[in-house]
Parts: sequence; structure tokens; C-alpha cells
Amino acid sequence: MMRGNMNNMMRQMQKMQKKMMEAQEALKEEVVEGSAGGGVVTVKCNGHKEVTEVLIKEEAVDPDDVDMLQDLVLAAVNDALKKADELAAERMGQFTKGLNLPGF
Repeated sequence: MMRGNMNNMMRQMQKMQKKMMEAQEALKEEVVEGSAGGGVVTVKCNGHKEVTEVLIKEEAVDPDDVDMLQDLVLAAVNDALKKADELAAERMGQFTKGLNLPGF
């Protein structure tokens, strides 16, 4: 009886692990967008926190104020990465709910 329960539990864990891996891979296809300066700088990244696109509107480019543009790009990247973290936590949280695992 005990052996059957253990085998059943192992099968359940394997199924869960497979679903976790599938969800993790699916995050690569999800895109989030961060922006700064009222949308003059926009950054897109996927759920794996890879930046996929940086858009800078012409009005954000001031040759006399390069520091401002750099700050806008930095803010937009950080916004996108924060949203990617939130997306990953939302998608992966279903697997870690109630387990109290560090880092999740």
C-alpha cells in the first residue's frame, strides 16, 4: 500500500515538473512593455527578461541633454523588467503556492 502511494506521488511530481517547465518556456513568448517620459521611451521584453525592442520617439532626442535620454531608457528598461518579474511570478506562482520555497 505504501509503495503504491509513493509511486503515485512520484508520478504527480513528474507531471507538475513537466507543467512547470512548459510554463517557464511559455514565458519566453510573453511580452511586457515598460515606458518612461510619458511613453517617449518604450522597452519591450519577454518573460525571460530579455529585452526585445527599444523604441525612442524623436522628441526624446535632445543632443544637448543626452543624460535625460539615458535616464529615460534606464527607467523604461527597469519598468519592463519589473513587469517581466511580475508576469513570471504570476505564471509560476501556481506551482509554488503554499510551498514556502525561497526565491519564489
